[in-house]
Amino acid sequence: MSSLALSDKMLELIARRFRTLGEPFRLRLLQALEARERTVGELVDALEGNQPNVSKHLQILYDAGIVTRRRVGTSTFYSISDPVVFKLCDLVCRSATEQSRAHLDEIGADMVRQSGRKRSK
Repeated sequence: MSSLALSDKMLELIARRFRTLGEPFRLRLLQALEARERTVGELVDALEGNQPNVSKHLQILYDAGIVTRRRVGTSTFYSISDPVVFKLCDLVCRSATEQSRAHLDEIGADMVRQSGRKRSK
């Protein structure tokens, strides 16, 4: 976080954004919308979901200001309104990858130590 002290209101807004993004299906929706806008039907097909579930999660993303929508006739098109969300996901992915590598390095070092002990016995 920034070096600035954050107000309780701002901390709540940040926590709400993380809760919104904490649902894997919503992340899948965002991933499906990254390249282009799509209708609910296209998202249902792309994610092999059902319309009520897709619509519910899109509404949550819309309420959070992460996606926007526009109506054309009977179709509603959804698109990303806050592309910063992808930067955030990228940061989390990089951090998780680094942590996984560090963990694997520790496991490898432990295995080497254990095999060295077995040989010396």
